[in-house]
Formats: sequence, C-alpha cells, structure tokens
Amino acid sequence: MNYRNGLIVLLIAILAGCSVAKEEDEPSSQERGVFERRNTAPDPADNSLTARKPEHAYARIALDCINKQYPNKITHVLNSGIDVAEPAKLTPVFYGCFDWHSSVHGHWLLTRLWGQNLVPEMDEEIAAALAANFTAEKIAGELAYFNGTDRKAFERPYGIAWFLQLTTELREIASGTDGKAEQAKAWLARLEPLEAVIVGNIKDWLPKLAYPIRLGTHNQSAFAFGLFLDWAAQSGDREMATIVRDKAISFHRDDRDCPMAYEPSGEDFLSSCLMVADLMRRVMDDREYSNWLSGFLPSIPTDGRDDWLDVGIVNDPTDGKLVHLDGLNLSRAWALEGIASALATDDPRRASLLASANVHGKSGEESVRTPHYAGGHWLASFATYWRTRRGIDAKRSNPAS
Repeated sequence: MNYRNGLIVLLIAILAGCSVAKEEDEPSSQERGVFERRNTAPDPADNSLTARKPEHAYARIALDCINKQYPNKITHVLNSGIDVAEPAKLTPVFYGCFDWHSSVHGHWLLTRLWGQNLVPEMDEEIAAALAANFTAEKIAGELAYFNGTDRKAFERPYGIAWFLQLTTELREIASGTDGKAEQAKAWLARLEPLEAVIVGNIKDWLPKLAYPIRLGTHNQSAFAFGLFLDWAAQSGDREMATIVRDKAISFHRDDRDCPMAYEPSGEDFLSSCLMVADLMRRVMDDREYSNWLSGFLPSIPTDGRDDWLDVGIVNDPTDGKLVHLDGLNLSRAWALEGIASALATDDPRRASLLASANVHGKSGEESVRTPHYAGGHWLASFATYWRTRRGIDAKRSNPAS
C-alpha cells in the first residue's frame, strides 16, 4: 500500500469512527426511557397562520417541556453511586421543564387550563399528557425519591408549594360532576401518598423556622405560605392552616414601612414586600388588613396613577437568572390584584394597585413570547396564575378594568 492510499484508508476509518461515535453518543428514545417532544410547536409569538388565545400558547409551551429532559438543572443529594442517574429516573413525573419545580407548575398550568375549560380544543391532548405522567408507577418513583436520605428539604419551600397548588387544582376539579371530575379524582388519588409526605415535611419544618425568609427567589417564605394556606383551605387541613397562619402573624404582623425602593434585586422573581402583603390578606379580616397595609406599604398612591412602581427590566432574556425579572412583573401583578381584592371597593388605594397590576401583567405576558428556553420553560405558568386570577377569593375579587 503506497503512502497516498494509506492516507485515504486512514481517513475513511476516522470518518467511520466518528459516525459510530455520534450514533453511540445519541441515546435512543428507549435508552432515555422517556418521550421528549422535539420541535413540535411553533414559537408562541408566531400567529401568522392561526390567531390563538394566550392560553393556547401557554398550554403548548407546557406540553412541549414537561417531557423534555434536557437541558436539566437538578439540586440533588447523592447518598451513593446509585443516586447517579438521569433526571427521568430520579423523579419520573417531574423531570422536564429544566428543573423539578418548573415541571410541577408546568403540570399545574395544564391542569388549570384543562379544568377551567379555557382551551377546549386542546383538552384531549392535555388529558393524554397528564395521564401519561400521573401513573401509579411514576408517582411511586417520586415517592421513593422524597423518602430518600437527606431529602426532607428537597424543593422547600417553592417547589413543594407548587406541588400543593397542583393537588389543590385537582381537588377543585374533582368536586365537580362532569367527566373531568372523575379523571381528576383518579389522578389525585395517585398523587395523595406523595402529597402526604410533602405535607408531613412542611409540618415538621414550620415549627422550627425562627425567622421569615425574605428573599425574592425560591426560598422566600411568604409566597409559599400563601399557597400552603390555599391548599389547606381546599383540602380541609385545619392543622396546616393553623400552623401557617400563626407563623405568618408572628413573622409579619409588626412589619412596617417595607422598603419597596430597594426592589427589585437583580435576580428576583418574587417581590419581598408585595408577597408578604398578598399573604397577610389571607390571615386578617378586612379592617385589620386595611390598617396593617397602611403601615406596611404607606406609599401606595391614592390618585389612581400606574407609574408608582417601576417595571422590572431584563437586559438578556437568554440569561436564566436575569430573566427572573420577567417573572417578577407577573408575580407583582397577581400580588397587587390580591392586595386590592381585600380592600373595600371605595378604598382610594385600589385604583393605583390595579393600574400597576395591569402594567406589570402586560409587560410580563410580553416576556412569555420569548423563544429562549431560559424563560420559556416557566414564565407561562406565572402568566397563567395571573391571567386566571388564581389565589384570589372570587367573592372578594374585583377584576381590573
């Protein structure tokens, strides 16, 4: 074999090896053990073919990510080599949408829209996706993970608060009389063992919590407490309601002059001040709350203007931390509406609260249109929470115009 022919043979061998390596590096769907929807949906902002309601786009975003395993960020305690595994094997239900908590509220989003009959054209697809994940076998895997060593604090409090929001949603649907009620009952029954472990962990943790957690990110206690209370009201768990209410009162009854001028921090997606105010409306009567709010947020305008609270700015929507501020605008919107819902209709602060909520909500919804996965995997859930007025007592709420 001459030198030229030898080079050709060597080049062919290298190319063949690269081809084999590429095939070996790309696991089959069977090896992944999970079905991932890949590029099946248009950009949520692309309405060039068919005009859609925002709810359709939000449902599509969640459907495309709840079974999308990668990219993935896990906060995971390794107890041994056995714990080194793919996300879908560690937590077989909630492994998609980049992280566990986003997967949970992605499932909540779908459950909310399905149960509220907001996207009837997608009901069949949504029900099929939920049914595929809410199986006894997969939920048993989630339960085994939570029961592992050193996992009592897993996703506490943010992720587990969203899990309770999911089971709250299912309970509300299950209380109906249609076919969806029967399906919701079946899914809820499978999730209840995991719910029991999570509730037990919360009840064990809360008496030990000496101080409120005032961050604007996942560890914040006020936002989680609000969802805990909403779950307790729907499930009838008086013990949980009492524990959380007592903690909220002890932590925040004497709070005064919350420094809104210091918000937002550069990576916030929850307002430290507004989430406390949204929590306290759940644990005080109307008069007490109105007086408390005057001391806690004395700078709320009484002239109806909407520019008293600056909207959060995101300079790089591809940055997973900076994009948090898009979520801040949405969570501020629902908190502002929640605060207004607990005030008398003639309270002069209501107009400015609702006006600012409208500005923040619209800005936040614009951000959901981003094609970047850094925000796309979770912002639709926040938009749905605000848009469907979740967490606001219908008897007390007064929608913004």
